[in-house]
Amino acid sequence: MQSLDMTGSNIEKIAKLFPQCVTEHKDKDGKTVLGIDFDKLRDELSPDVIDAGEERYQFTWPDKRAHAHLANTSTTMILRPCREESVDFDHTQNLYIEGDNLEVLKIIREMYLGKVKMIYIDPPYNTGNDFVYKDDFSQDADEYRENSGQLDEEGNRLVQNTESNGRFHTDWLNMIYPRLKVAKDLLTEDGVIFISIDDNEQANLKKVCDEVFGESNFVANLIWEKKKKPSFLNSNLGTKTDYIFCYSKFRQSLGALSVDFTEKGKKYPVNNAGNSLTDLTFPPKSVKFNINDGIVHKQDMSEGNIKTILLNDFIIDNHYNKEAFTLRGEWRYSQKTLNEIISNGDEILISKIPFRPNHVKSGGEIKKMHNLLSIALYPQIGTNEDATSELTKLFGFTSFDYAKPCSLISFLVRSVTYNCQNSFILDFFSGSATTAHAVMQLNAEDGGNRKFIMVQLPEKTDEKSEAYKAGYKNICEIGKERIRRAGKKIKEEAGLQGQNLDIGFRVLKLDSSNMQDVYYTPQDFTERDLFADNVKPDRTAEDLLFQAMLELGVELSATIEQRTIDGKQVFFVDNNYLVACFDENIAESIVMEIARMKPLYFVMRDSSLASDNVADNFDQLFQMYSPDTIRKII
Repeated sequence: MQSLDMTGSNIEKIAKLFPQCVTEHKDKDGKTVLGIDFDKLRDELSPDVIDAGEERYQFTWPDKRAHAHLANTSTTMILRPCREESVDFDHTQNLYIEGDNLEVLKIIREMYLGKVKMIYIDPPYNTGNDFVYKDDFSQDADEYRENSGQLDEEGNRLVQNTESNGRFHTDWLNMIYPRLKVAKDLLTEDGVIFISIDDNEQANLKKVCDEVFGESNFVANLIWEKKKKPSFLNSNLGTKTDYIFCYSKFRQSLGALSVDFTEKGKKYPVNNAGNSLTDLTFPPKSVKFNINDGIVHKQDMSEGNIKTILLNDFIIDNHYNKEAFTLRGEWRYSQKTLNEIISNGDEILISKIPFRPNHVKSGGEIKKMHNLLSIALYPQIGTNEDATSELTKLFGFTSFDYAKPCSLISFLVRSVTYNCQNSFILDFFSGSATTAHAVMQLNAEDGGNRKFIMVQLPEKTDEKSEAYKAGYKNICEIGKERIRRAGKKIKEEAGLQGQNLDIGFRVLKLDSSNMQDVYYTPQDFTERDLFADNVKPDRTAEDLLFQAMLELGVELSATIEQRTIDGKQVFFVDNNYLVACFDENIAESIVMEIARMKPLYFVMRDSSLASDNVADNFDQLFQMYSPDTIRKII
C-alpha cells in the first residue's frame, strides 16, 4: 500500500493545463519519470513569473523547499488495529492513532480529505527544553527507520531542540511546516484550525500559517489567560497569557464563532435612523399587532428622528394584518431580508401607533466570540491550574506541566460546531488526550455526535515521573487511559441522557507494510510464485482489513461487524459497503453467499480460494449475482 502521492498529483494537474510543459527525466535512482519543464512553464505564464534573483516579499529558512516537498511525498506505512487496547472497537466512531503524525496525516489524507471540521493542536513551543520531530526528507520512511540514529528502541524519533542549537528556529519550522500543509487538506470548506503557542515561535508560526492557509484566511489571534496569577520567569515582567491562532480553510465560508446565544424571543428594531429611505412591504398575515382590530389609515408616523410613513390603508383582523401594507422609512433590513425572516418563521411585532416594527428572533441570535479569552469574560474556559486538577482527579498525579484544561478545548470546539454537531475533530499532537475528553464532555452536554481523531507519538515518560512509577511507560498509555476513565465518568454523570454517548475509541498503530518484499532470481522463479502470498506472517485478518479500508478510502471509523459463514470469518464494514474474508480454503458456497449480498466491494487474499475450480467460477458467480461488485485481491 502507498499513500496519495501529492507531487505526482500536482504534476498531473499542471499537465492538464499545460501539457506542453511536461517532460521526461531521470530521478535519483535512474528511473525515467515525468517532470515539469519550468522554462516552458515560465514562457506560458510570462510576464507574471518572478525571476530567481528578483526581490520579493517572502518568508524562508534553510531546507524549507525540501520540507515542503516532504508534505507531498507518499508513504508506504500502514495502520494496524489494536483491538485489545480499544473500547467498543466494532462500533465506536472515535480514533486513537499511535505514530509519527506526519506519516499518519499522509495516510489518512485521502479518506478524510475535506471532512474535518476542526483541528486543534498544542505543538512543542520550542522553549529549548521540549522535543521536535527530526524529519529526514532524503530517505523514505522505511529507510529512515533502519538507518537513522534518532530512533530509540520503541521507534521514537524526537530530539531535544536546545537554544544553543544553531538551527534552533529552523528545526522547529521544518517540523511544523509539512504537518500544517497536510492538515490543511483535511479541513472542510468551512473548517478551522486552532494552534496554541507562546512567545518563542508565535511570530514565525503566524508567517508559516499565512503562507499555508493564506493571509486572507486568518481569523484571529486569541489571547488566552492561562493563569490566575502571573508567572515571573521572565526577568522583565510577569506573564499570564498564551496565544491561540485561528485560521480557516476558506474564511468566506466560515460563519460566526460563538459559544452563546441571545435569549429566545428577544426583540430587534427594524427601524435604523440614518439609513436611506426605502419602502418595505409586509405580506398579509405577516405582522402581529398588540393593538385593537380595525382599519388603519395611511399616515405619516414619523416622530423625533425616526421616520415612518404608512403608504396604504389596511385592516387588522384577529391581531394580524388582513392585507399587505407598505411602510416607508429608514430600515435595518432590505425587502429580500425581510421576506427571508418571515419565511423562516420569525415574528414581526408592532405594539403601538406610531408603528415601530420589531423583529422577534425565535431561536435567539448568535453572539460572536471575543478574541480575549479571559477568566472575567468567560469563566468557563479554565486555566493551567484547572488542567492539572483534572489530571490529578483522574489519575492521582499529573506529568504534564503545560496541559490545557478540558474546558478550554470544549469552548473552542463549541464555537465552531454549535450548528454542526456531527463533525470530525482532529488533534495530531494529542498529548494527554484533552481534546478527546473535551469532545465527549461536549457531546454529553448538548447531545452532539462529534467524532475525535487523536494522533500521538509514543514518547517515553520520564523515569522519575509519577506517571512512569504508576506504570505508564509512554504518553500514549496515559492518553488512552484518560479517555477510558473520562468517558466512563462522563457517561455515569449523564445518566439516561448519556445512554447513546460514544465513549469508545479504536486504537490504530503506525507500522510498516503488511506485505514482505520477496525477490526471486530468474532460475528460482516458477509460475507458482506468481500467485504466492506475500503477507507477513505476523499480520492478522484485521490488519489486512484495515489495509483494504485505507486503499479503498473507507473511513477508519466505519462500523465493523464480524459474521461466520460456513466456518469462515467474514467482515462487514459500514453494512454492505465493504465485505472481506481473509481465511484460507474459501469454498464456492461462501463466495456465492457473499455475492448474493451485493456488496459494493469484496476483498480477499490471493491464496484464499479452496481450489482451482473455485477460482475458475469466482468471477462467474459475481457476474451472476452481483455484477457491480468491485473485487479486489490482496
